[in-house]
Amino acid sequence: MSEIKRIGVMTGGGDCPGLNAVIRAVTKTAILKYGLEVVGIKHGYRGLYLGGDQFVNLELTDVTGIISKGGTILYSSNKDNLFDYTYIDEFGQEQRGDVSDVGVENLKKAGIDALIVIGGDGTLTSGRDFSRKGVKVIGVPKTIDNDLASTDTTFGFDTAVSTATMSIDRLRTTAESHSRIIVVEVMGRYAGWIALASGIAGGCDAILIPEIPYDINKVAEAIKKNRARGKDFAIVVVAEGAKPKDGEVMVSKIIENSPDPVRLGGIGAFVADQLEGLVGLEARATILGHVQRGGTPTANDRILSTRYGSYAVELLMQGKFGNMVTLNGNKMSYDSLENVIGENKNVDPDNDWVQAARSIDICFGD
Repeated sequence: MSEIKRIGVMTGGGDCPGLNAVIRAVTKTAILKYGLEVVGIKHGYRGLYLGGDQFVNLELTDVTGIISKGGTILYSSNKDNLFDYTYIDEFGQEQRGDVSDVGVENLKKAGIDALIVIGGDGTLTSGRDFSRKGVKVIGVPKTIDNDLASTDTTFGFDTAVSTATMSIDRLRTTAESHSRIIVVEVMGRYAGWIALASGIAGGCDAILIPEIPYDINKVAEAIKKNRARGKDFAIVVVAEGAKPKDGEVMVSKIIENSPDPVRLGGIGAFVADQLEGLVGLEARATILGHVQRGGTPTANDRILSTRYGSYAVELLMQGKFGNMVTLNGNKMSYDSLENVIGENKNVDPDNDWVQAARSIDICFGD
C-alpha cells in the first residue's frame, strides 16, 4: 500500500529461538522488496512507551548473520502492558493506568505507519488493543509452548522440543547406569505439546501432560511392567502444568502485579518422590527450565521464522491489518487477532500423536 513508507517491528514476552530470524526476514523483505524504512523498537512495549533512543533504524547490515542467534537483538519484556502500566508521574509518584496513547503518539512522532508485533498471547493481546485504537498492526505468533490458536505451529517450538529431546537422551545414560527413575520437567504452561513431542522422540516410559490428568499408581504400574521385561530404569517427562486426577497444578510462587502472576513449578520433584516410594527405584528430578528457550534455533525454526516474517510484511502491504500470520498445513495464511486472543490450543487427548505413543506402550497415567 502506497501510504506505508516506514514500519516498526518489536518483540515482546519471553525470549524464543527464531526471534532474530523473524526480525531479519521482516527487515530484508521490507527493504529489498518494497523499499520501506524499518524501525526496531527495543524492549517491547516499554520501548514503545519510552520512545526516543528505544527506536532504532534497522538496515540490512544490522540483520546480517543474526538468523542463527537465539534471543532477540531488540530485547524483550514480558511485564509491560501499556493499557495497565506502572509509571512515575510528573510529581515523582508511582501511578498505574492506561498509557497506550503515549505509545500511539510515539509511533506518530517516529513516522511509523504500521507495526509488526512478534509475541505470544499477552503481547498479541496488546497488539489487538492497539489495532482497536487505529494502529496498523500485524502479529507474528511466538511461543515455545505451541499453544496459540489458529496456527498449526509457532516458531520456537521445534527448537524447544529438540533441546528437551537431547536432554532426555543424555539423562537416559545416567538413569541406565544407576538403575534410576529420572523425571524430566519441561515447560509448556497449561499445554502439553513440548512434553508430548519430546517424550515420544526421547522414547520415554511415561508422558504426563495437563490435558490428561494422571494417576501416579498407573505410572508406577507401567514402570514395574517394564522392569519385569528387564528394564531397570525409567524416564518420565512431565509438563509443568500436569496435574493428578482430582488434584491441582503445582504453583511455585505468585508474583503480584505481574501480567502473568502464576509461576508453575515443582511437579517434577513431586512425581519423582512418589515414584521412588511406589516403584522401589531411586528417583531424581531434572528441571530443564529456560534452557528450552535459549540458544541456536533449529533449521526448521529458522525457515518457519523467515516465512512468518516475510509474510507479515506482505500482509501489511496488502492492507490486512489487525491480523496474525498463521501456518495451516504448509500454507501461510492469517486470522484476526480478535479470534486468536484467549483461545489456547491444547493437546487433544485423542490426537494421532497420543494414539501413536499409546501404541508403543507409553503411559499417560490415565
